[in-house]
Amino acid sequence: MWPTVVAGMLLILLSGICPARAENWPRFRGPTGQGVSSETNLPTEWSATENVHWKVEIPGEGWSSPIVWNDHIFVTSTTDNGVVCRVIAVDRTNGKLRWNKEVFQQSPKRKEQKNSYATPTPTTDGERVYAVFGDGSLVALDFDGNIAWTNRDYKFYSQHGLGASPILYGDLLIMPLDGSSEGEDKMIGWKSPWDKAVLLALDKNTGKVAWQGKRGLSRIAHATPNLLLSGDDAQLISGAGDVIQGFHPKTGERIWTVYSQGEGVVPSIVIGDGLIYSVSGFEMPTIRAVRPDGQGDVTKTHIAWEQTKGVPSQSSLLYVKPHLYAVTDTGAVTCYDAGTGDVVWQNRVSGKHSASPIFADGRVYFLSEDGESVVIKPGAKFEVLARNSIGEPCQASMAVSQGNLFIRSQHNLFCIGK
Repeated sequence: MWPTVVAGMLLILLSGICPARAENWPRFRGPTGQGVSSETNLPTEWSATENVHWKVEIPGEGWSSPIVWNDHIFVTSTTDNGVVCRVIAVDRTNGKLRWNKEVFQQSPKRKEQKNSYATPTPTTDGERVYAVFGDGSLVALDFDGNIAWTNRDYKFYSQHGLGASPILYGDLLIMPLDGSSEGEDKMIGWKSPWDKAVLLALDKNTGKVAWQGKRGLSRIAHATPNLLLSGDDAQLISGAGDVIQGFHPKTGERIWTVYSQGEGVVPSIVIGDGLIYSVSGFEMPTIRAVRPDGQGDVTKTHIAWEQTKGVPSQSSLLYVKPHLYAVTDTGAVTCYDAGTGDVVWQNRVSGKHSASPIFADGRVYFLSEDGESVVIKPGAKFEVLARNSIGEPCQASMAVSQGNLFIRSQHNLFCIGK
């Protein structure tokens, strides 16, 4: 079994010995990509006005989630009907716009109605912020808004648009580009598997291509990868339509693959208890837990369990030892035994759900598309602690940092704090 840094962090957190400290939220789903925060003293109750430290309008359109590094918050958006691509910095302490930088222009192509041309969540290493937009173009900026480099070499197309987010590993910026054919037959890569999907790794300092990883046959997806860490060793775990795979993050070489029928995969990869948790998307919705110690095609040998009840198609899973939580598009929440996949309980929270849940301060937070947050107590019994609404449409996932919750709505960014 591969022990993980994530599992270790959760054990410390849940044992109650982790000291209170301010924590950055540098990428989609936070420091580990799991939606888990070590922050404490967070609010459980708020409204559009109550416990709102500040609220600021975010110019343009986009569903990227906010990221936080010290006193900087970053989001992306587009203006001019998706043509003008922007990276925006907000002062965490007061909500004022630090800068709003046009980084380049793109030619908007087809996307799903719920998607945007600025859906990928940016990531940061504390010196630069790295962002990706709908046509696959990438950009790096310093914290003053100066462009360090752009890379527009890979021309991305997908019938759904682009929804995955980049991650950092050492000096590499890694971005999955699981698109489909722009040719005459639009079913290729979408309904029919193809071999053109790319895992792209750039040198974060120069923007030049370091490697391109190949999946083999796969289909359309929007799943953000994750890193499985064990001492000095690492695996890049990435899922797409029809596949769950492990790669060498330094070279892009594929180590193993598991067949996982489905396309349009959105939920990101989650790791815990020595298992990889993935969701297969549309067509045959299934949650699969995979052991990551194989070589080659390990479909017949390394699937630990499968579950078809309560499967989400957009929201990512949440691992809080010893349980796994999921919320469907229609608000059905399921708690599973993370080791076996057995259902512990199922219940319903209100609304439709696109945002991924988070775990912070001993609580699980769900955010619906109508702006209502349902806070529950984790464990073997369903217990609602609070319901709070900001009354605005939401699809981006929450961020947690410096004792605050950050919620991006369709037009605004909220800082929620006591």
